[in-house]
Amino acid sequence: MPSKILSGALQGIDGFPVEVEVDIGPGVPRFFIVGLPDTSVSESRERVKAALRNSGFSLPGRKIVVNLAPAAIRKEGAAFDLPIALGILMEEGKIPRESSRNTLIVGELSLEGTIRPVPGVLGIALRARDENLKAIVVPRGNEMEAGLVEGLEVFPAATLLEAIRAMNHETPPYQTQRPLSFSPQYEVDFSDIKGLEGPKRAVEIAAAGGHNMLMIGPPGAGKTMLAQRLPTILPPLEMKEAIEVTKIYSAAGLLPSHRPLILERPFRFPHHTISPAGMAGGGTGMFPRPGEISLSHQGVLFMDEFPLFRRDVLNLLRGPMEDGFVMLSRAAGSVTYPASFQLVAAMNPCPCGFLGDPEKECQCSSGQIQKYRGKISGPLRDRLDVTIEVPRIDLKELKRENGETSESIRKRVEEAQQIQRTRYQGLPFQSNHRLPSRLLKKYCTLPEEAENLLNQAAKRYSLSPRGIVRILRVSRTIADMEKREKITTSDVAEAIQYRGEGLMWVLE
Repeated sequence: MPSKILSGALQGIDGFPVEVEVDIGPGVPRFFIVGLPDTSVSESRERVKAALRNSGFSLPGRKIVVNLAPAAIRKEGAAFDLPIALGILMEEGKIPRESSRNTLIVGELSLEGTIRPVPGVLGIALRARDENLKAIVVPRGNEMEAGLVEGLEVFPAATLLEAIRAMNHETPPYQTQRPLSFSPQYEVDFSDIKGLEGPKRAVEIAAAGGHNMLMIGPPGAGKTMLAQRLPTILPPLEMKEAIEVTKIYSAAGLLPSHRPLILERPFRFPHHTISPAGMAGGGTGMFPRPGEISLSHQGVLFMDEFPLFRRDVLNLLRGPMEDGFVMLSRAAGSVTYPASFQLVAAMNPCPCGFLGDPEKECQCSSGQIQKYRGKISGPLRDRLDVTIEVPRIDLKELKRENGETSESIRKRVEEAQQIQRTRYQGLPFQSNHRLPSRLLKKYCTLPEEAENLLNQAAKRYSLSPRGIVRILRVSRTIADMEKREKITTSDVAEAIQYRGEGLMWVLE
């Protein structure tokens, strides 16, 4: 009767169970792996042979057939090395069959029999718990990650021999050290920024409502400094959010072994030469790996030199900015990655960066300026709720005392977000940025004076319906920051200023 060991693999960031069946029977000594394995899985044959031999075991001189079930789903990665080796030993009678009961096993083998960490262990461990399994055997180096899953005993192993002892529960399980505090530690703070009171106000509004924003200013004005400090004024990740972010980084192989849980909100800073696959996700495997959009989940995606990004890369942002997820389709199937991020884009007013600068003269022609600005399409501009100018800092400002700290700003942001959660309780969204158009009349009622002001702005700047919706959402956030139930004319006036129509796209 074939031996059976339960293992796991990833589809996207979520794990799914894979049963490793091993049969050793009469025939020419051959080693077969079936069940739609990719190249890395097929190469397990050689790694398993060498690992068994170098661990003191002899490979049976008979026909070995390994089946990875379900056979209809493609398998990739080296995480099946360890369960295949243990299945062979179990079929040879060197490991009791009952030792693998209610236990999931993953791990990559080296030729000498040591076990290397594998990506995606958190997602696989969560699936193991959902399947009501009791234990999981993982490489030493993945134990802290797997230990985040409550209700699952974790047995780490550094070698094949240790894995055998772990299967027999001859070694104690890993003692989980869950974080006692969810206080993130940031190396930057808003108090580092002197001056720029207007841009700092706009960043606080964007943080409070989850709004996407665009900053326009000359080189060295402080756009990157502002963007880097946006995560420091956002509320700390809740446990559920931290687990979801950690799953993404684990699946991408970016999770440090000494930091099993990501506590800080991500801040991703892709270069403008990035490809569509690097932004949305991709790779050479059967299933695409998370891209920058998903790696920014629950955090900030900062895109400096915004117009220099490829147009197809920029257009990839439109769906996730609205929906909060990105779907990638391949021949092997499709995967969906969470992508609820806050976009912060930055650009110069012209290619040389000095259009309108009081100290340096712009060297760009009108055609170059139009081409530069035209890289950002109308539909993408409409999805940027807040557009601000970041002027060059006066040298006198640098002599001022440090400004307000991120901690004090974060308290106001948290209060505004709590107002939104209370207002939208029971609805499928929790922030003003996600407020659908059908509910604007209910939650964004305007006085007559504010309504007239909005109509005038719509005519002057030829605002699209989406642009008007964005103004109403930002107005709602400004009112929430002032703890006002009703939106006032001043709220609408400030929100109109953040549309940036006169700043960038209409007035020359």
